[in-house]
Amino acid sequence: MVRQSTRKAAQAKPAQAKPAAVESRTRVKEEVVSVAAVKANGTEKTLTAVAESKVDAAKKTVSKRKSAPAEPELDGKDIENASPAEDKKQVQEPKKPAAKKRKTTKKEAEDTMPLAARTAVASLKRAMYIGAHVSGAGGVQNSIQNAAHIGANAFALFLKSQRKWASPPLADEAKSQFHALLKQHNYDATKHILPHGSYLVNLAQADAAKAAQAYDGFLDDLQRCEALGITLYNFHPGSTGGATTSSACARIAAQLNKAHAATSSVVTLLENMCGSGNVIGSRFEELRDIIALVDDKSRVGVCIDTCHAFAAGYDLRTPEAFASTMAEFDAVVGLKYLRAFHLNDSKAPFGSHRDLHANIGTGFLGLRAFHNIMNHEPLQGLPMVLETPIDEKGPDGKTVENKQVWADEIKLLESLIGMDVESDGFKEKEEELHAKGASERQKVQEQVDKKAEKDAKKGTKGKGKGKRKKKDEESCDSCGESD
Repeated sequence: MVRQSTRKAAQAKPAQAKPAAVESRTRVKEEVVSVAAVKANGTEKTLTAVAESKVDAAKKTVSKRKSAPAEPELDGKDIENASPAEDKKQVQEPKKPAAKKRKTTKKEAEDTMPLAARTAVASLKRAMYIGAHVSGAGGVQNSIQNAAHIGANAFALFLKSQRKWASPPLADEAKSQFHALLKQHNYDATKHILPHGSYLVNLAQADAAKAAQAYDGFLDDLQRCEALGITLYNFHPGSTGGATTSSACARIAAQLNKAHAATSSVVTLLENMCGSGNVIGSRFEELRDIIALVDDKSRVGVCIDTCHAFAAGYDLRTPEAFASTMAEFDAVVGLKYLRAFHLNDSKAPFGSHRDLHANIGTGFLGLRAFHNIMNHEPLQGLPMVLETPIDEKGPDGKTVENKQVWADEIKLLESLIGMDVESDGFKEKEEELHAKGASERQKVQEQVDKKAEKDAKKGTKGKGKGKRKKKDEESCDSCGESD
């Protein structure tokens, strides 16, 4: 019925309707003639600006249509047989050109090339899992590739921005990619990945509102760990804020108990600190006191930072000093609670209470301290994470990261396993690195001596005690900046 009525309608019309393009040209001609007639009659001034713009627009339309390919005209048969799909084709918009793929930059290409091959831990004389604190910028999944890039067998990362409270939730795509890359690169998230807590969080906070904010930020990190299958989580204990150390330790433990009850598997690791101001955790006794108040002892542990320990007065430089420090930790805290290491040399001298990380072998700790660690059998299997400086000045004077430093330090530490400290190879490397850091050590030593002299004078006069305390707090706060 539809086709018959269409045929009749087509046959009933003696003349075919003009195409739209023809009608437009005719209309333009008529309007141009109309304008000419107005001019001839001397009434040009009566032509309005609106009419002129209309004519110009019509001319442009005709010009565009002349340049466009003519549309085919349908005869009666075509109209009769035309389908809805064909009708759509007549008005189909032109396809947009495909977006060009962005070329990979030289830097991006370099970042995907391994700086060093990962050492098979089974091939080492001791099972030491060494890595660095790598970037998770752009998504936590990127930390895995960044770790593989430097040949790391363990690594740390921030699960979100460590310098602001509000962060977007962990995206499902990031989680799925994280799990896929773990499998691809063969990392064990339950043993050898060590996320670092936010610098903003202070679980010792006494103020109720600030304590709630700190707890929420802390819990959010633990929940992210569980979503990613990560077992270990490292954080700075916090600051007393002027309260007693015992009350601050009690508040930290209470927050941990609350967070443990809200999660199921993450082991929270207290990091030892550098020992200045009101910061908690520089003494093993403080770590012990917090752990004693934690209900579930399987959910708490310690991460020893070598630079922090040295700055706080725990010596690691000789085999005898290292053995003594480890024995003290075992007696006070318990070796069973030691779950990770941060490996950093120190630009500042022993007992200075300043946390200035130096590259391995270039600081006051020296290469022998790390030889002691690498060859201490009870430390096998623990994640050992470098937080050494890698910032350098580029050719343009701008600061750039040289990740090759970490790749080289990982290989250096692995080479210390089983190495004879009396060998020529060890002595040459020790001397080379010691000389490399000489100027920086001297500069910091002078700063420490000058400050000690200044403080001694202030102490004699009985002035400046408050300022000195504030200065110490600031120096320790800046310690965290280097992590």
